[in-house]
This record gives sequence, C-alpha cells and structure tokens, in this order.
Amino acid sequence: MLTASTTTLPSLAATPAELLAGYVTQAGSPAVPARGQQFFTQTHGHEWRCATCHTESPNQAGKHVMTEKVITPLAPAANRERFTNPTKVEKWFRRNCNDVAGRVCTAQEKADVLAWLLSFKS
Repeated sequence: MLTASTTTLPSLAATPAELLAGYVTQAGSPAVPARGQQFFTQTHGHEWRCATCHTESPNQAGKHVMTEKVITPLAPAANRERFTNPTKVEKWFRRNCNDVAGRVCTAQEKADVLAWLLSFKS
C-alpha cells in the first residue's frame, strides 16, 4: 500500500524511470544526479551513510554492516529487479533514510539518488 506521500507514483510502476518521474513530480523540480551521489556517499548526522552497506559502487553487491547479510546491487543496470515495485521502494527508502538521516527522505532526495543510480551502466 502506498502512503499519502507517494500517491503521485504509478501504483504498478514497471520501471525505475516511472518511479523517478513520480518523485520529480512530487518534488516539483528536476532530479540532479550529482546531488544524489553526494547524498548517497556522505553522512547526514548519523554514523552510517547509504554507501556504508551499498558500497561506493552501486553496481556491486553490498553487505549490511550489522547483520552482514549480502545486499544485491542497488543500480538498476546491475540488478533489473531494483526500483520496479513502488511499495518495496518506499519501504526501503523509509527504513534506510531513517538509518542514515534519522528522518524520512524528501521526494527531491529520492529523485536525486534514483537519477544517480540510473546513470550507472552495466
């Protein structure tokens, strides 16, 4: 089930580009991949950053820092399953944003990170 903050996302998005378009619409401004990279690689007041578990290269598998569970590559070019289910995407953005930033990420932050992840080629 989508939350109120994701109502502009396609309910049955089939592609990462469709999710990106929804976040851009919510944000009201274009996604900036460089800003997404910066968000992904820097800390935000907490110990972890996105790259702590997902690695600096989202084309590679990562590992959860606490559980040591392997995390499949985050970039859609390396993992075709990524960013194809809006419910899962929102679930993981909610959890991971809380871990790295201590808050819910904005639509702009989601758009920027997703745009950066879409810039990776296989």
